[in-house]
Amino acid sequence: MFTTRPTLNGTFGMASTTHWLASQSAMAVLEGGGNAYDAAVAAGFVLHVVEPHLNGPAGEVPIILAPADGPVRVLCGQGPAPAGATVAHYTSLGLDLVPGTGPLAAAVPGAFDAWMVLLRDHGTKTLAEVLSYAIGYARHGHPAVERVGETVETVRELFENEWTTSAEVYLPGGRSVAPGGLLRNQPLADTWERLVREAEAAGSGREAQIDAARRIWREGFIGEAMAAFAARPAMDTSGERHAGTLTGDDLAAFRATYEAPVTYGRNGWTVAKAGAWSQGPAFLQQLALLPEELPAYGSAEYVHTLVEGTKLAMADREAWYGDADGAGAADVPVETLLSPEYNAERRALIASTASYELRPGRPGGRTPRLSKHAAAVASGEAGFDALGVSGSGAGEPTVAKSPGDAAQKAAVQEAAAPPAVAPEVDRTGATRGDTCHIDVVDRWGNMVSATPSGGWLQSNPVIPGLGFPLGTRLQMAWLEEGLPNSLTPGRRPRTTLTPSLALRDGVPVMAFGTPGGDQQDQWQLHFFLAVVERAPVRGGLDLQGAIDAPNWHTDSFPGSFFPRAMRSGSVTVESRIGGEVVEGLRARGHDVTVGDAWSEGRLCAVARDPETGVLSAGANPRGMQGYAVGR
Repeated sequence: MFTTRPTLNGTFGMASTTHWLASQSAMAVLEGGGNAYDAAVAAGFVLHVVEPHLNGPAGEVPIILAPADGPVRVLCGQGPAPAGATVAHYTSLGLDLVPGTGPLAAAVPGAFDAWMVLLRDHGTKTLAEVLSYAIGYARHGHPAVERVGETVETVRELFENEWTTSAEVYLPGGRSVAPGGLLRNQPLADTWERLVREAEAAGSGREAQIDAARRIWREGFIGEAMAAFAARPAMDTSGERHAGTLTGDDLAAFRATYEAPVTYGRNGWTVAKAGAWSQGPAFLQQLALLPEELPAYGSAEYVHTLVEGTKLAMADREAWYGDADGAGAADVPVETLLSPEYNAERRALIASTASYELRPGRPGGRTPRLSKHAAAVASGEAGFDALGVSGSGAGEPTVAKSPGDAAQKAAVQEAAAPPAVAPEVDRTGATRGDTCHIDVVDRWGNMVSATPSGGWLQSNPVIPGLGFPLGTRLQMAWLEEGLPNSLTPGRRPRTTLTPSLALRDGVPVMAFGTPGGDQQDQWQLHFFLAVVERAPVRGGLDLQGAIDAPNWHTDSFPGSFFPRAMRSGSVTVESRIGGEVVEGLRARGHDVTVGDAWSEGRLCAVARDPETGVLSAGANPRGMQGYAVGR
């Protein structure tokens, strides 16, 4: 079949990321003798520089790794809520939702420590070697993609009048960077160079230097600056200035941790995901809800089947997912949610017409409990319109919630890649951020998938002297006690970040993922099925064909980001899907929005044939930014 690019094949190494400079940096590390983990870390720090509107070092990153000589593991780079982040504190400020921007939304940063743990435990390169690429682009500049300047312009007034430290970095001389113009971040380059110097002075060994860097991040000059700045009130989406709850003690206590993945198998394939502190099990539930025999690929019945399963899985996500390992841990019945008996009951709910209800299940006979806000948006009583445009947020979704009349609001337009930013300028910073993705496989068979996000330039003010802002992941937790995802000190907010790793007959074969908030596991499901249910190409997996295939998503469940809206019965499709499919979906009762031809998803993927050792890779053409490289 025709594809926008070839599926790359080789035997040395493959990298696929959401920005070509990160992909090329990862490949440079592989060429220099590094392994997949060295390459992923280098790419991750480059993405902080070249996609600052999509992620930063004080954000978060879940990582799934499959060492050539060991089991598949999840490395959690999602920080918990600080000790002072209680429901009582936030509601005492008159809030009923965690703001979408500002210090109050900041969880304990998790990305930096996770990258360092990955490098220390599985990499071979030094701290200085993997940071050299990011330092170079921050110091000397990189040609900016157009969305960076566009994002800055949406928050220009905020930067100029409130977040002045951000204006110093992103509005030098009062001007945002033009597309292709060189964007520099001298404070960030200074931060990483000082970190390397201090880490090297602390020890001569590679691992000792990495652990020293972790201590500096938590308790040294970086940690001190983060804690001090979090205590300074800043304007947020509530329209008020609030100080955060993050303290030095919170930073000092955090360590990135390993855990076993949650898995589900279908037709000889097994997919490994992070636990229910992410939305990863929703992908597995969607697989479990599929009938044994799927309708014809790409048909209206096929799309209908997948969309209706998504609604059921996401309803369960809303009612049951949370941090099962954090303080005051939620009791998350993942095993039951993935059981054949439970999914047979749930599958029977999929009718020939579209559902407009939010229908969480009763695993083990338990009664689901939704937040008051989720129940309200599901019933249309939350005070938001269908798309939540009465209060645009700084959340992760790539779907633009456009203002205007009802017809305009219905015309949801996915921003392709890079992601959409709400077109209105808002003095509170109400813009839409997004996420990045990295997949790498090396010649030894090591494989890694990571989805870094948070710490966007539009999420919080830039910390003076450091060159990056804090994140806003706490906006995903509810300000209501007793829920699986209640805001709770020490508990991770349930995130949307969800990298994937697939095994065939127990052997790691493919790493993949995408940005996109609530859409991530919807787009990944279609990609995965397009790979495994269709014929291979050129003797291998058709990664690029599956990435290029017309995609879709539904918003028929409460969103994960401020203002947490829902659009019942909705399906947004790419126009390339064809009029016959669109009409078939409408005939089944779906509220169909036809988006741009190339507007759904930002997928990356790499693979390895365990029999031949042949490697392959593909990357999303949407937005003309993501690239795969390899040989």
